[in-house]
Amino acid sequence: MKRAWILAALLAAAVVVLAVAPFVGMTRIPLTALWGESDHPVLVDVLWKLRMPRVVMGFLAGAGLATAGMAFQAMFRNPLATPFTLGVASGASLGSALAFHLGLTACWLGVSGVTLCAFGGALTTIALVYGLTRSRQGFSTATMLLAGVALSFSFSSLILFLQYRSDFTQTYRMLRWVMGGLDRAVSFADVLGVLPPVAAGSLVIFYLTHELNLITTGEQLAASRGVEVDRTKKILFMAASLMVGAVVAVCGPIGFVGLMAPHICRLAVGPDHRFLAPASWLFGGLFLVVCDAAARTIMAPAELPVGILTSLLGGPFFLCLLLCTSARREVA
Repeated sequence: MKRAWILAALLAAAVVVLAVAPFVGMTRIPLTALWGESDHPVLVDVLWKLRMPRVVMGFLAGAGLATAGMAFQAMFRNPLATPFTLGVASGASLGSALAFHLGLTACWLGVSGVTLCAFGGALTTIALVYGLTRSRQGFSTATMLLAGVALSFSFSSLILFLQYRSDFTQTYRMLRWVMGGLDRAVSFADVLGVLPPVAAGSLVIFYLTHELNLITTGEQLAASRGVEVDRTKKILFMAASLMVGAVVAVCGPIGFVGLMAPHICRLAVGPDHRFLAPASWLFGGLFLVVCDAAARTIMAPAELPVGILTSLLGGPFFLCLLLCTSARREVA
């Protein structure tokens, strides 16, 4: 009963945040702009063409990253796993760096060339990790993890090489993209590009919460309870990775949301994924929207990339989590 009340509170908080965040920023927008009435008509355009898509994108990105992080933590049975553990963010970053270096920044069919290249890089990483894992017997999470880490280091080196070979403007644009941010969501078309992968991936993970509960107790025990472990891990890997790839392709790598949100929700609702999954989805979305609202006001009239703010919050959180986990293992 307590967990149901917590989920209801998170839902209410998400609704409030989504309702308030579009009006918060370096320029305050009056409520009358919502129905097109304002002394400054430009504020109506700012609200509907910039703020609204940005807030919705922030919620989708936060929800997708948090849900993917929860799924990877269950798959790897490692509380320090993140949505970027398997190198999807590095692959997307390499794709965007190639786009900037080669000048492929024009829009094709209404989609930025950088976004298309970044999503292509994410898909390439997913295919490589899957292929390297499938080349060994079974679908080992350890092999998957090692493949993702190796690819991540390789892609990071290639990004540095491209930065070295690029001019100042191209290097700055690469660096700015890697910081992560929601300022690239300039229309609802961007939101509609991310919505299907995030919605589909979230629904798949929600459907497999029972299997996630069993996998966290051990793969052998899960198999003895009738779970097709390899098949389930493949589905979770594809669903979570595609979701992360779609988010990173538009927003860049926004770190630590997928690490912090599941852990905070685990403290609130417990380890049962039937409650943890929706809690992480709601909390991740509202958390990133709040961080973005703070990022665009804390240094006004300048704007702080939200990826920097989440990293500033996530660094100490990660260290505390690491120390607490090590302390528990020493006691055990």
